[in-house]
Amino acid sequence: MSQQFVVAPLLVALLTAIATLLTRRFDRVQVSVSLLGGLGYLGAVAWLVSNVDPLGTADVFSYQLSGWQAPFGITLVADSLSAFMLAFSAVVALAALVFSASYVDTYGQRVSYHPLFHFMLVGVTGSFLTGDIFNLFVWFEVMLMSSYVLVVFYSGPEHTRAALHYVVLNLVGSAVMLLAIGGLYATTGTLNMADLSRRVADPAAYGLGGGEIAPVLGLSALLFAVFALKAGLAPFQFWVPAAYRAAPAPVSAMLAGVVKKVGVYAIIRVYFTVFGAAALSGVSLPGFAVPDDGSALLAFYGPVLFVMAAASIIVGGVGAVGRDDIDGLLAYSSIGQVGFIVLPLAIAATAPTEEIRVLGVAAALVYALNHGFAKSLLFMASGAVYDAVGTEQFPDLGGLTETAPWLSGGFFVGALALIGIPPLSGFFGKMLVFDAAGRVESWPALGVALFGAILTIAYFSRAWTRGFWGDPPLLVQHGEAKFSLVAVVVALALAIAVLGVGFDVVMRAAEAGAHAALDRQEYVEAVLGNGGGHA
Repeated sequence: MSQQFVVAPLLVALLTAIATLLTRRFDRVQVSVSLLGGLGYLGAVAWLVSNVDPLGTADVFSYQLSGWQAPFGITLVADSLSAFMLAFSAVVALAALVFSASYVDTYGQRVSYHPLFHFMLVGVTGSFLTGDIFNLFVWFEVMLMSSYVLVVFYSGPEHTRAALHYVVLNLVGSAVMLLAIGGLYATTGTLNMADLSRRVADPAAYGLGGGEIAPVLGLSALLFAVFALKAGLAPFQFWVPAAYRAAPAPVSAMLAGVVKKVGVYAIIRVYFTVFGAAALSGVSLPGFAVPDDGSALLAFYGPVLFVMAAASIIVGGVGAVGRDDIDGLLAYSSIGQVGFIVLPLAIAATAPTEEIRVLGVAAALVYALNHGFAKSLLFMASGAVYDAVGTEQFPDLGGLTETAPWLSGGFFVGALALIGIPPLSGFFGKMLVFDAAGRVESWPALGVALFGAILTIAYFSRAWTRGFWGDPPLLVQHGEAKFSLVAVVVALALAIAVLGVGFDVVMRAAEAGAHAALDRQEYVEAVLGNGGGHA
């Protein structure tokens, strides 16, 4: 079977980036090419999803570039996990592109906004599809280099300061990641994820003794710190508020809705798939236990993930409650919400049964999807408010329900989705997080999740009452939201509602993604066995 569909999304995003760069002098042509490229990317992702079939057989496909077979060549891998991440990323990216066409001024679009956006999408796509850790680093850099410029897009002092912090921290993270990658190669002799997985699972069969494989734990910890930095997990969250507030609204929507999920995906793929069978001796933490059929290395990260998730939920929630502007509230909220995504992963890492491991990973995927849609909607709603009124500071707002009812309704749906009100998709995501914690009787996890849920209600209630309720001041009365911007916000709100009503499909896709993350053997066989097309 021809497997070109695996590389199709990457090629479409790359060709669109080049095409928008070549047409930058022709404003309307460039915007049209960018939007068509976004549609083409969505179509390519749909082609990939239909072939992987996450609701049915859920196969794993590998594509060997230039005919160099794994583990020696560059491998792209598509399975239900990567398909799930690509699917909602493609929808959010298209919505952000449509929003950008009206939100970003003509001069801004001319100075390479669209090429940068699509190159960032290239990096995201490559990260979701790559089959080796070194190329994961490469795609991270493609994604980050584009985002560096987009964060500082408006070039003011505040934006430059935010971009400087963002760049320096990520450059340090990149250096640490390279150090870890070099150490892994020196220790195991490979960087292909499938090959690395089978080597750490049975080191003796590949001439690696226990003493030689032991450094994998320390090297994996360096990688983990980098992935946590990309995801904005506490204590690596300090770059998030400034970067999100500095970037244009559609860029903030992409950073929070999609780019952050690359870090989460890397944690799932590397620690649940690649290191999922690494049994290292002498690994221990207070209160840490390894299930009979579990991995010592993976279970080691259970308490670590829990502490970071709990800290993110608390720091993000408390920080959001005290903000006086919509973007600041949403930025801190993103820190708290990524904690909700990682919390069930902490449970899955030390889960006593395969059923609970699947539930934990599926809960994380469902919550990631909901957060991707809802937070993107909210950042674009904030951008529409700023475009109409000239500010998104709460003291200057109020009464938007009277002057912009559709925009207010869209914001309200996004807020309810993150709070977890049925029948929206956020209700099911939050319910699965509580379900996973309840299955293992983890009272600390239940307590943190409940506290985080209360904080979410508090800061969104405050945002609604101060920004959208009440009598509109003169500034709001004279503002008028653009139809195209409001239409994108309403479309995303409808998508959130549809995902909730048709949640059975979402859950089946998330469970397929969880099984793909945990089925190490099938992944290894697909990449190193007889799978793989040729370029």
